[in-house]
Amino acid sequence: MTRIDRLPRRRRELPLAGVLFALAAPALAGPRVDYLLHCAGCHLADGRGSPGAVPSLAGPLGRIAASPAGRDYLARVPGAAQAPISDEALAAVLNWLLLEFNRETLPPGFQPLSGSEVARSRARARVLADPLKLRRELWPDSTDY
Repeated sequence: MTRIDRLPRRRRELPLAGVLFALAAPALAGPRVDYLLHCAGCHLADGRGSPGAVPSLAGPLGRIAASPAGRDYLARVPGAAQAPISDEALAAVLNWLLLEFNRETLPPGFQPLSGSEVARSRARARVLADPLKLRRELWPDSTDY
């Protein structure tokens, strides 16, 4: 009798289940899962952040996404620019959080960010060293920090 034959039947099936899950995981993943994996640690699952430390993603981003500078900003904040996901996946996360947490503040005719737009922003200059400072410079009338 081999070593695995001595395991209860349920324990023998776990490795196969793990392999099947690993194969299916990319199909199950999406922008919400990527957000939870790469953003929610700081911005929390509901996007509210931590006032004074981590800005909220709920509400103000719709106004920010209304300008080319704002769209560039969204792809260049450190967590976004350095997320270990493709440009297309990051664009999907940004579009998801804009629609999920900022639908009411999106500009009329909002066009989703594209993977190529995110790629240009990520490749441009370096990651923002002080995103809150730039946010205050670009949107001085906003109190959503």
